[in-house]
Amino acid sequence: MNSFTYYAPTKVVFGLGAEAQAGQLCRDFGATKVLVHFGGQHAVRSGLIDRICASLDEAGLPHVELGGVVPNPRLSLVHKGLELAKAEGVDFILAVGGGSVIDSSKSIAYGLACGGDPWDFNIGIRKPTGCAPIGVVLTIAAAGSEMSNSCVITNDETGVKKGVNSDYSRAKFAIMNPELTVSLPWYQTASGCVDIMMHTMERYFTPKQTMQLTDELAEGLLRTVFDNAIILHEDPENIDARAEIMWASSLAHNGLTGCGNGGDDFASHALEHELSAAYDVTHGAGLAAIWPSWARYVMDGCLDRFVLFAMNVIGIDPDEYENLEEAAEAGIEAMEDFYHEIEMPINLHELGLELTDDDLAAMAHQCAALKGGKFGVAKVLTEQDALAIYRMANE
Repeated sequence: MNSFTYYAPTKVVFGLGAEAQAGQLCRDFGATKVLVHFGGQHAVRSGLIDRICASLDEAGLPHVELGGVVPNPRLSLVHKGLELAKAEGVDFILAVGGGSVIDSSKSIAYGLACGGDPWDFNIGIRKPTGCAPIGVVLTIAAAGSEMSNSCVITNDETGVKKGVNSDYSRAKFAIMNPELTVSLPWYQTASGCVDIMMHTMERYFTPKQTMQLTDELAEGLLRTVFDNAIILHEDPENIDARAEIMWASSLAHNGLTGCGNGGDDFASHALEHELSAAYDVTHGAGLAAIWPSWARYVMDGCLDRFVLFAMNVIGIDPDEYENLEEAAEAGIEAMEDFYHEIEMPINLHELGLELTDDDLAAMAHQCAALKGGKFGVAKVLTEQDALAIYRMANE
């Protein structure tokens, strides 16, 4: 048995039209002036920002707005948001968007509560001692930031992408209306599905002791996303399937699917962060391009878990194969087929990148350096291992 602490304090309000409750929820959690933080103009054109602001007005809450968050959220906008929030006397951040908007909001909130440059927390110079309260109106099911303790920011001056984890940054509430995700381009929906699954797979593939219940929760979540991603590929407006994906997004990254596991891997995330930092690729698509190579490289480090995955998630019968390695490989190939079925890449070329060996070496060096030289649990990786995985993905 492994001891664990499970902490998931975020209040979830799930359902059609739930965003109408945003103002009252902000007030319930002590807001007196709100920064509404969002991404592109779609949130404005769709009328969502107007509805959110009307809800705040109804609750008697003054507010200011800041849009412009992009995928792989930028530190420069965090600094702009922090200056605005201080100048306006903001004491609550309302993130309207997906993981990038939420992480940008968390970083601003760190700065409000702790002072100084919030980037210090991402690079480990300081540890957070607090975080201004944030709420979320979720529009993209992917990152799970709405219920997680993580905040990943890209420094657009240095090109470094790095996260900080602290329970201070957990959202006070998360409003989830699956209808808000219907208008997403398919590429974003599919990338989100990959990210959701990866958050659970990063915890699932471990050579250490696990708990049966946690394993079965993880496997059920993975099967649910697998099935409903395929449904959405055929019927993007299927609200029931979008609801399943949205709820899976939160449960995949709030710690539930890692309770009692011996350790989280997150090597695929570390490897992908270098891709999105250097080449600004969509995070979920980058994960899909990296994962098959990572899986084959580390498979011998926790072979039984790969066989269990093939059996309980994919539905493969190991008895139909000559050995466990072949059964595990069949599971990896099935995931590659799934990625292709939902129009996701399985290597760097399909991701649209043509990289030299020097490019790969630079990413491997940066990845290992940011992780202190070694990272991963399924198999402990070094800079040379990272380079080998990048090379496999680049073949």
